[in-house]
Parts: sequence; C-alpha cells; structure tokens
Amino acid sequence: MNALEFLAWVRGPGLDLALAVFALGVVWRLIEIYTLGRKPDLAPPRRVPAASGWHTLWRRMLPPPGMFRRSPVSYVGGYVFHLGLAIVVFFFIPHIQLIKALLGLSWPGLPSPVIDAVTVVTLAAMVVVLIDRVRRPVKRYLSTFEDYFVWVLTFLPVLTGYLAVKHLWLPYTTMLALHILSAELLIALLPFTKLFHAFTAWGSRWFNGEINARRGVPV
Repeated sequence: MNALEFLAWVRGPGLDLALAVFALGVVWRLIEIYTLGRKPDLAPPRRVPAASGWHTLWRRMLPPPGMFRRSPVSYVGGYVFHLGLAIVVFFFIPHIQLIKALLGLSWPGLPSPVIDAVTVVTLAAMVVVLIDRVRRPVKRYLSTFEDYFVWVLTFLPVLTGYLAVKHLWLPYTTMLALHILSAELLIALLPFTKLFHAFTAWGSRWFNGEINARRGVPV
C-alpha cells in the first residue's frame, strides 16, 4: 500500500469504521450508565435540587478555593489545552468542511495563522501538564497507564495535524494520512477510555449537586 492508497483508506473505510465504533460505543456506555437505576429518595428535599444541580455544574468548572495556588499548572494547563483543542477541532476550516460533509452543519472558521498559534500553545500546554504529572510524586503515584495512553491519543492528532499543515518531517500525503488515522483512533477509543468524560462530566456534576441538595449538603 503506497501513500495515496493509505490516505484513501483512512479517508474512506477507516473513517467509516471509526465513526461506527464511536457511535456504538457511546450509545452502549450511555445505556450502561443510565440503566444502573437509582433508589427513590422518599425524604423531602432540603433545598431546591435542580437549582443546586446547575450551581454545582458551574462551580465545578472553577478551581476549589486554594487549589489554584497549590497546583497552578494543572488548572492553567488544563484550561488552555481543553480550550485550544476545542478551537482547533471546531474552527479549523478543513475540520468544518468535514463536519459539513458528515452532518450538514457549518459555521465560520478562524484564519490559519490563528489556528497555527492555538495549535502550538495547545501542544505546549499538554507537554507542560505531562511534565508536571511526572515530576510531582503524588500525581505520578496516582497516574495509571490509561492516563498516559489517553494523553498520547489526544496529543498525536494535534501534532500530526500541525506537521501535515506545515509540510514537516514526512511527505504531506503520508503525514496527512497519519493525522487522519490518529484522529480515527481517538474517535474509536473515546467511548472506552477516560476521554468519555466529554459525555459524562456535565451530567455527573449536575447529579452530584442535585442529590447533595436533597440531603442538605452544602454545595
């Protein structure tokens, strides 16, 4: 298989396979989570559950008091690379064109120099967060193979995409194919790794706030 055949495969059958695994995995995991059930709470709520759910959802997006000073790299780096990743994925014009081809949705993109700058900052933030994880004994002790595996899964599509756009390291066709393949691996494995928090973080935070409000726990 030459470079053009490899590119054709990842843009065709490879993409179809990744999207199929992603869709089935997401549906399966959501069914698995929401069919666990929950015992009825017969006690009257001590506060308004829904309001506390939304309050907790918002509050968990901010660092707890004192934690930003204790671990600034985790929070700054985390915010930067999550925001940067979202900008690169959803505002790079070729990505928008792909989403339009798949879903029929479209919106204005950002200029290429802006995307380039955001990509470099995102890559740097991810490297800094990884170094901080490795250098801090507690974080290193709590980290598992999956944490590093997920980091690689997220880092490679950003890196290979930047290298492809800048025509660096390998021929453009090969690098583009590797970029698409790495993105497809990320898409296919997302439902089965900690990356699934993209779907569960909001609901779990709201649920914690709602249930704690019913029990009178301060939120």
